[in-house]
Amino acid sequence: MDFTNALGFTAAFLTTTAFLPQVVKVARSRSTKDISLPMLVTFIAGVSLWMIYGVIVNAAPIIIANAITLLLNLLILRFKFKYG
Repeated sequence: MDFTNALGFTAAFLTTTAFLPQVVKVARSRSTKDISLPMLVTFIAGVSLWMIYGVIVNAAPIIIANAITLLLNLLILRFKFKYG
């Protein structure tokens, strides 16, 4: 693996795993009152576009990171609608 891809995968790992504590906290507390719905929807749209961009330019770190981040944030969105 070249340096550029290693750098991309490292950045992808760090930014994606940053959402795990939030998912765990929401799942345990069953509270999403402090999470802004407009921010969450906007972020999900942005992550979706980044993932599409990654597919277009064939950049695995971008595709993988944003796919996982999208799933984590869709889970938070599900909790937001379920727990209010």
